[in-house]
Amino acid sequence: MTRLLAGLFLACAASAAAQDYPSRPIHIIVPYTPGTGADILSRVLGPKVAERWKAAVVTDNRPGATGNIGAAEAAKAAPDGYTLLLTATSFTTNPALNPAPFDPVKDFAPIALLATGALGVYIHPQVPAKTAREFVSLVRSQPGKLYYSSPGNGGPQHLAMELLKLETGMDIVHVPYKGAAGAISDLIGGHVQAMISALQTVSPHVQSGRLRMLAVMSARRSDAFPDVPTLKEAGLPDLEVETWYAIFAPAGTPTAIVARVNKEMNELLKEADVKDVIAKQGLVPEGGAPEALGERVKRELASWTRVVKAAGIKAD
Repeated sequence: MTRLLAGLFLACAASAAAQDYPSRPIHIIVPYTPGTGADILSRVLGPKVAERWKAAVVTDNRPGATGNIGAAEAAKAAPDGYTLLLTATSFTTNPALNPAPFDPVKDFAPIALLATGALGVYIHPQVPAKTAREFVSLVRSQPGKLYYSSPGNGGPQHLAMELLKLETGMDIVHVPYKGAAGAISDLIGGHVQAMISALQTVSPHVQSGRLRMLAVMSARRSDAFPDVPTLKEAGLPDLEVETWYAIFAPAGTPTAIVARVNKEMNELLKEADVKDVIAKQGLVPEGGAPEALGERVKRELASWTRVVKAAGIKAD
């Protein structure tokens, strides 16, 4: 009886807190530096939430360790809806590479997927392959002889290519760079033969003919490149790999608060000016239920853990 009464008391307290929410400033922790994609999204969505709810919403940048520092701080915050985390793809890639100071599944309550960005498979125009299948066949015929670049060891682009290698049996050598600029420059120069990168980063070079785009690693074709097939359409394994941005709360946050923030995010993602900001980042607005985001996190964490183990990847 005592436990039952205690449970009822806690449920009533959580319900009352949800009804009064928000009654003080909300802090959105962004675990990256100002000007990054997550920061831009927080600064466009935060003021709109503040205006609707008549409560201050503060973007709190806590960069470091590729997002781990800010995420760990958010995980330790009180589960009352006044601390949220707006993070990106590294939320699932980091724990797959090394033990992280947080558990992306157990320590957080998913709220909403905000936006996604497609990744493309690119090659130098002199590589004798016109399609993704031809490229895979070429690499398999010359194991260990061709090279691909990435913006850094353990990043989404690196892991995406390793996943493609794992699923197709390719043996192509990884050349990591300190950032996207060098990785793209050496691909254009022909020093490496391929790379995977976000569409918005490489699209000008495809349009100019300096690079060839073979496929997109998403469920649907890109509006910017409607003639470029998905991997599945290209006759390769159906791999869906995207960069993404999403918002979370500490585990234990009342479901009523999670539902309210989710509803707000879904509505804001339909507004023209928000969609315009997202489009300028080369992203697509998403939205959806908290459960869908939770399943994405579990699925990606399992996938990246498998890739890291199979490829023997070590973080720098």
